[in-house]
Amino acid sequence: MELGGGLGLVLSLVIAAYLLLSIWHHQFSGLPPGPAPWPFLGNILGLDVVDLLKSLKELSVKYGPIYTFHLGSRPCVVIAGYQTLKETLIDWAEEFGGHGEFPAVQMWSFGDGIVYGKEQWRQLWRFAISTLKNFDMGKHSLKERIREAQHLCEEFQKTGGAPFEPTFFLSCAGSNIIFSLVFGDHFTYGDPKFLELMTLLSGNWRIMSSFWGQAFVNNRVAQNRKSLDPANPRDYTDCSLIKMEQEKNNPQSHFNAQTLSKTAVNLFFMGTETMSSTLLYGLLILLKHPDLQAQLHKEIDEVIGSSWLPSMKDRVKMPYMDAIIHDSQCFTDIVPVSVPHTVTQPTRFHGYHLPKDLNIIPLLCTAHFDYTQFKDPEEFNPGHFLDKQGRFKKNEVFLAFSASCS
Repeated sequence: MELGGGLGLVLSLVIAAYLLLSIWHHQFSGLPPGPAPWPFLGNILGLDVVDLLKSLKELSVKYGPIYTFHLGSRPCVVIAGYQTLKETLIDWAEEFGGHGEFPAVQMWSFGDGIVYGKEQWRQLWRFAISTLKNFDMGKHSLKERIREAQHLCEEFQKTGGAPFEPTFFLSCAGSNIIFSLVFGDHFTYGDPKFLELMTLLSGNWRIMSSFWGQAFVNNRVAQNRKSLDPANPRDYTDCSLIKMEQEKNNPQSHFNAQTLSKTAVNLFFMGTETMSSTLLYGLLILLKHPDLQAQLHKEIDEVIGSSWLPSMKDRVKMPYMDAIIHDSQCFTDIVPVSVPHTVTQPTRFHGYHLPKDLNIIPLLCTAHFDYTQFKDPEEFNPGHFLDKQGRFKKNEVFLAFSASCS
């Protein structure tokens, strides 16, 4: 009994000392203020695990736009509010330009790819963006993207006017566009192979990144490899295979079969989810605001009409459509939190000392609902992206996919 009591007292003293040490280290480490962490657990006990985002936003109200939050024993700095996000992601982009860790995803991606990759992510990202942009700006490629809208409308029409859930159709459209860019093909919505892909995507990142998802992607890469014509690349995969061949003797090259496979998975998830979510929430918003729907329809009739397909040159003539899309992505928080960043070098920021490799968590959603930037951020208002003459205006507050993608 006495022995048990003695051990309990020692254990209590050790925990108390560790907690006091954690608090002291937290307060005097040079990091921004924040809630005191528990030993080993960090700040997890103070969170609403059902609504983590709500908890992080509430902490920014209490501690300010820059505060320290502990994931276990590891400190992270959370950034909130447009001005601070702008400084972090744009003005200080070099100092905060590293990609942080995301263990729940990296355990399946093995640190490869363009989202949660290691040091190679930036090179792979730039290659992916430039390649996809080149294909998407081509006349044939652009027509294919627009034609996908026709396929989507045809699927809607098959419902015969009866009520239906559009999510699956919207996901099919988004996935088909990504598939055509990555692998050069288009599927009918009932194709068994396409349904297999949709099943993988509708599962989660773990399933798509597992053996089954990788087998699907690797099979498509093998098909491209067999029919590859280096002089006439058809899609992103062809361009990657050509790049891999060009750098096969470079031991420092990041272009290999594994990074191609992981990058393809990244593109499917990012493209399908963001496109389908934007379309789905856009439809819901227009259903809730018939006046906005009528004004948008009027612009479509005036610029495009009903006798021909839209083209990219029509976009500059449709400021209201552009504003609707942009404010939809702000209002619905398509991507409320950016992927974790890291500090690339010891940095003094707002009077705090941020060490190299410190994880940074940007709360993008706090920019879109920042009252210092919008008079009515809680209301859907396309006027956020229109000037007094009704022309589309870019708004720096738009950080729907982080600063590098906006």
